[in-house]
Amino acid sequence: MILVIAGGVGAARFLSGLVQAVPPSEVTAVVNTGDDTELHGLSISPDIDTVTYTLSQSIDPERGWGLRNETWRAMESLARFEPVRPAGSSAAPRWFNLGDQDLATHFYRTARLSEGATLSEVTDEIRRAFELEVRIVPMSNDPVRTVVHLESGSVPFQEYFVRLQHSVPVTGVEFVGASTSRFIDDSLITNADTIVIAPSNPIVSIGPIRAIPGVEEALRARREHTVAVSPIVAGAALKGPADRMLVELGHEPTVVGVARMYAPICSTLIIDQQDAHLVSAVESEGVRCIATDTIMSKPGVAKSLAEVAVRATPKQGGHTWPA
Repeated sequence: MILVIAGGVGAARFLSGLVQAVPPSEVTAVVNTGDDTELHGLSISPDIDTVTYTLSQSIDPERGWGLRNETWRAMESLARFEPVRPAGSSAAPRWFNLGDQDLATHFYRTARLSEGATLSEVTDEIRRAFELEVRIVPMSNDPVRTVVHLESGSVPFQEYFVRLQHSVPVTGVEFVGASTSRFIDDSLITNADTIVIAPSNPIVSIGPIRAIPGVEEALRARREHTVAVSPIVAGAALKGPADRMLVELGHEPTVVGVARMYAPICSTLIIDQQDAHLVSAVESEGVRCIATDTIMSKPGVAKSLAEVAVRATPKQGGHTWPA
């Protein structure tokens, strides 16, 4: 079994390549839920949905989130209530766009959770509704929420990322609820043939998973079987604020900085060819380094990257590869 520690867009693209390289039934994705939020009374799991939509080829290819051929009538219709909304009310916000088709996913998740189903049960039902063989699980059934601290105060992650367009400096990040939460299934880490840390933001996508009690220790114990893919290429994030957050929180915004953060839990770091000149610097942090093409917007790259990642580990995912 291949376990992928996953965030949103980058992880979803990596997974889309992995299921071309190995049978999907051999893959389990543990997905960050620190980004989850509640809006309009709905329970929203952005990273889980991005992984689900991408793997089912339902994702909007231009935005990288939401469903293709989406319409926005519900969000547009909320505008009529803005003139009558009382001051201080949070009713009917429009800063977080939810497409009409996308709403159906949130309607279903919210209703099932209100009936007492766990997030993992609901996630699996949604996965099956999208006819996926990959196992997709949340990092925990317990609520964990990423809070971003700014100079002006603290906001939930989605307000920082979407409403503020991640354009303000970050002074700290907190994973509220992580210390009392329980990892979804310890055996996933213990029994995996290969563990891949996907090219996701190390702080707010992978960080919440590492913050759950026992996860860091379990990953350290499986270090030789764990490989990570850097989300930083040539000193910048391909998508999102990872590079700026690294700087603002005191980390080096390069593949060397990523290696330093991941060295305790992985033995190999895969970097893009643009950073090949930093291979020796990465390896000085105590990890093996492989330079290859990691920009998955090009055809075929996601599959070849997944093959490189899995084959870099001792058990090679428990999969039989051609010579």
